[in-house]
Amino acid sequence: MSKSAVLEVIALDARDAVAAQAGGADRLELVTDMAADGLTPSRECFAEIRAAVDIPLRVMLRLSDGFAAGDAQGVEALALAARGLRAEGADEFVLGFLTDTGEADVYAVEAVAAELSGCRWTFHRALDRAADRDAVRKQLADLPGLDTYLTAGAAAGVDDGMTTLLAETARSGEPGYEQEILVGGGLRLAHVPELRAGGVHGFHIGGAARPGGWQGPVSADAVRQWRSAVDG
Repeated sequence: MSKSAVLEVIALDARDAVAAQAGGADRLELVTDMAADGLTPSRECFAEIRAAVDIPLRVMLRLSDGFAAGDAQGVEALALAARGLRAEGADEFVLGFLTDTGEADVYAVEAVAAELSGCRWTFHRALDRAADRDAVRKQLADLPGLDTYLTAGAAAGVDDGMTTLLAETARSGEPGYEQEILVGGGLRLAHVPELRAGGVHGFHIGGAARPGGWQGPVSADAVRQWRSAVDG
């Protein structure tokens, strides 16, 4: 419990970003199109948010719903998006791709990560759909810049994944487990004490920061409530 908690909030635009920072967010995940569970925002959107706040921004690299990168043309499109965002000044990212059989799509991940020039990045909840979580983590262990896994511990969310989250946190530092765990996906305030007690100190919220749902903006007060909870 001695390590300070990190609170990451999803932002869709500059208004969200300002509210999240005001509420105490440490970092933002930038996405568009939550109907597709979060896709890559435009360079213009990134630039507006970057100008509005001074906390770290992790930008989603994902061009279609699901966790497949697509064919070679799809991977090149992802690489092109990464290059454009890097040119705009983005220096932290979120990505993650699986094959049809639920293994890490190492080709796609390596191709996109190669565009990031060593920038820090998160492997997102594709991990929760993997056929073998441990195998994915060991496959990706040495990729430059990978410092975080966003995970609920299970595809259905934290309610189902709590045991896995605590077990993986306990393995911190082992081969494949050097990266931080950022818990998100069906995360509720009631989960926080058990996760903190188990050594988790990364928390990611989206809808929980929006009392009016995804059609409404981030609420600074809602973020503030989470800030207080994760700080314990």
